[in-house]
Amino acid sequence: MLNRVWDFVTVRNVVDIVIVSYLFYKMLTIVRQTRAIQLLKGVLVLLVVAFISNLLQLQTLSWLLAQLSTMLIVALPIIFQPELRKALERLGQGGIFGRQAMDQQSFELMVEEIVRAMRVLSKNQIGVLLVLERDTGLSDYADTGVLVNADVSCELLENLFFPKAALHDGATIIRGSKVYAAGCFLPLSENPGISKSLGTRHRAALGLSEVSDAFIIVVSEETGVISVVEEGRMTRYLNDDTLRDMLTERFRHADTGGSLSIFSWLRKGKAKKQD
Repeated sequence: MLNRVWDFVTVRNVVDIVIVSYLFYKMLTIVRQTRAIQLLKGVLVLLVVAFISNLLQLQTLSWLLAQLSTMLIVALPIIFQPELRKALERLGQGGIFGRQAMDQQSFELMVEEIVRAMRVLSKNQIGVLLVLERDTGLSDYADTGVLVNADVSCELLENLFFPKAALHDGATIIRGSKVYAAGCFLPLSENPGISKSLGTRHRAALGLSEVSDAFIIVVSEETGVISVVEEGRMTRYLNDDTLRDMLTERFRHADTGGSLSIFSWLRKGKAKKQD
C-alpha cells in the first residue's frame, strides 16, 4: 500500500498540486476583499450541514439540501458575477502577490497618527467618516471613490477631510497601513430605531457596519463628538485614550497585511458598547 502511494508522488504531481493550491488560495484572497466572502461562508456552512446529514442518514434534510444545491449551481455564477469579473481583472493587472503585514512599530505609529488626526478634526468640528477594513473586504465601496494608496498620516487625513477638499464628503478607507481610497460612498442604514439627531455620516457608518465587520470612526460636524461604529452599534463621546485603546484592542492581533487565514474567519468580535 505504501509503495503505491510513493508511486503516485512524482515531481509532476507535486508541482500540479502546488499550483492548484496556490491558485485556489489567491482566488480566496481576492474574494475576501469583497462582500462575497459572506456568501462563501454561507455556502461552506451548507456543505458542512449536507455532509453531516448524509453521515447521520437524515433523509428529509438530505433531500432538501439536494434540491437547494441544484438552485445554487444556477444562482452562484449570477450572484458572484461582479466578484468573478474583478478577480479576472486583478489577475490581468498582475495583482498576484499579497501584501505584507505591519510590524508592531508601524502599527503603533499608524494608531497614533489616526488619534492625532481625530483630535485636531474634532477640535475644529470637521466631519469625519473613516473606515478601517478588517476581515470583510471593502473593495466594492473603495471602487466608488478615488484610489489614494498612501501611508496613514495625520496631515493626510486632515487634508482629505478639510471642508473645501474635493473628497471631504465621502468616506476614507484604510486597508492595512495605507489610506486605500477616499471620497467613497457607503450604504445608509435603514434601521428605523436610529435617533433622528444622527446625521448622514452616522447613518452611513451604521449602514456599513451592518453588512461588514469594519471599524468606523465618525466625527460630528455639529458637535465635534468622536464616535466608533461596529456591527450596528455606536460608542460615542470618545477621547484620545479611549479611541487609542479601542484601536489597539481591535487591531493589535489582527492580520493587517491582508493575508488569508481561516482562523480570522472564525474570530468573533468582542462585546461592543451601545450608545
